[in-house]
Amino acid sequence: MTIQKGDQIPYGEHFTSLPEEGSDVLTHSVKDLFAGKKVVLFGLPGAFTTICSNKHLPEYGLHYDSFKEKGIDAIYCTAVNDPFVMRAWSQNYDIKDKVEVISDGDCSFHEKIGLTQVMPGLGVRSLRYSMYVDDGVVKVLNIEEPGPSSYKISGPNHMLKDLEELGV
Repeated sequence: MTIQKGDQIPYGEHFTSLPEEGSDVLTHSVKDLFAGKKVVLFGLPGAFTTICSNKHLPEYGLHYDSFKEKGIDAIYCTAVNDPFVMRAWSQNYDIKDKVEVISDGDCSFHEKIGLTQVMPGLGVRSLRYSMYVDDGVVKVLNIEEPGPSSYKISGPNHMLKDLEELGV
């Protein structure tokens, strides 16, 4: 079943990441990342893919200040890639201290929230989406059409408009 507005995100799941330096994988519980915070999470089919690299990730970095002005505590980017790939990919962009990349390498989070797709040659991946989560509850959910190239409603401009409509 696909997660919906008003649903609690699954606190029992986890993400992983790597610090800028080092090779020790860090594990982050979903609860620690979202509880008591106003968060924008966006998911994408994969690091180093065309739209994810040319638009989705860098555009969120460019709009960081607009999200902070709205009281957003964190912006997270996730994909079904391992944390080594996510770190290598993110180092190509000016997002340090703006967007935190978190890995769902085993796809457990995306399977739990029902936002997966099977992509030829890539296997099971995340759908492209964005969500605004307030203290663990989904307030905005924008899910793109399956496939690698749909990018109409999950970008930062659309999310900022959604937040404005919510009065955030």
